[in-house]
Amino acid sequence: MYAAISRPEPIELRDDSDFHDILCPSDSDLISICGFGSLLSERSARSTFPDLLNFRVARLNAFRRVFAHVAPIFFERGIAKPETKEISSLSVEPCGGGSLVITVFEIKKSEIPAFMERELEFRFLAVVPETLDGKPFDRPAVLCARYSDEEFFQVRCKGSKEIYFQHYGRYNIDKIWRDDILPCRAYLRHCVLAAKNLGNASYNNFLDQTLFGDRKTTIREYLATTGAGVMEEEPPESLKTRYGG
Repeated sequence: MYAAISRPEPIELRDDSDFHDILCPSDSDLISICGFGSLLSERSARSTFPDLLNFRVARLNAFRRVFAHVAPIFFERGIAKPETKEISSLSVEPCGGGSLVITVFEIKKSEIPAFMERELEFRFLAVVPETLDGKPFDRPAVLCARYSDEEFFQVRCKGSKEIYFQHYGRYNIDKIWRDDILPCRAYLRHCVLAAKNLGNASYNNFLDQTLFGDRKTTIREYLATTGAGVMEEEPPESLKTRYGG
């Protein structure tokens, strides 16, 4: 069982049994999930987890949010722009001074295998969020954090080029974790709107504590300069609900 919930450092979850170790003590059928990008939107979260419970705002310290992850789903949905490198989704990574406003909600433990498969390219960590006024949660939640290309290929793809091709190669993606890519515009707009809908604390945190791969440029700076038109661009009709904030 998970015996060290008071430890500040996150613990990696490698298989089903690790996930089961952090089931909610009040209901062992539930597990907590952190949202930091599209899952800042309850509507978007429910499109993936229709039966989620207790959607709420929280804070996660010692992490930062970075656009440094190529997302195949954007290619599938026709919103990736490889010609301009606007193909990035969000991930989070450890950062000593970081502090993120996130969401937390519960899903059923029966959904864990599908969750792990859907988020295959991420490192799964057990973290302890806190309320906005600083009270730690009484149980860890699952966070999808930055992985590495080598680990993804060797561990998740079992060293198989065929498995890698199924996930990424068919989109001509030979590297997942990159620092030279830009946010997918429709996705970024969605995340900004979702953060704004949660209130000023979430909105300002997202603008100022979400970075490009250079770990310097903030979303606030980007939207005020080269990304000035992003918020006025409507997503495709088929994605207006999913990417509507």
